[in-house]
Amino acid sequence: MPKVNKTDAEWRASLDQETYRVTRQAGTERAYSHGGFPSGAGTFACVCCGAELFKQDNKFESHCGWPAFDATIGDAPVGEKVDYDLGYARTEVHCDDCGAHLGHVFPDGPKETTGMRYCINGVSLRFTPEENK
Repeated sequence: MPKVNKTDAEWRASLDQETYRVTRQAGTERAYSHGGFPSGAGTFACVCCGAELFKQDNKFESHCGWPAFDATIGDAPVGEKVDYDLGYARTEVHCDDCGAHLGHVFPDGPKETTGMRYCINGVSLRFTPEENK
């Protein structure tokens, strides 16, 4: 059971239309549609509940059209489940604290690190620079 429980109406009221569609309805933003995030040290958190999920140090350019990370923060509340929405198995990732859909994880990331590619919708993340923590 998620730690953050809101009604559908509360989620709709607190998120813009695209963020609601992606995070609450398991949508996907268009490839290359997210304006990007600042470079520099910092943390990426769930836009819905603020749970810290990824570090800037784990972000890499995968040329897939979405922010990509090779690992989550050690104890990040990132859950996985298999989804067959496209007719084949993919591993969906979501925030365990609030249930927000984040994206998918694939085993085709950098071999020199984890080998994983967390392909995450940019609208599902909020970046906080390290100096603002």
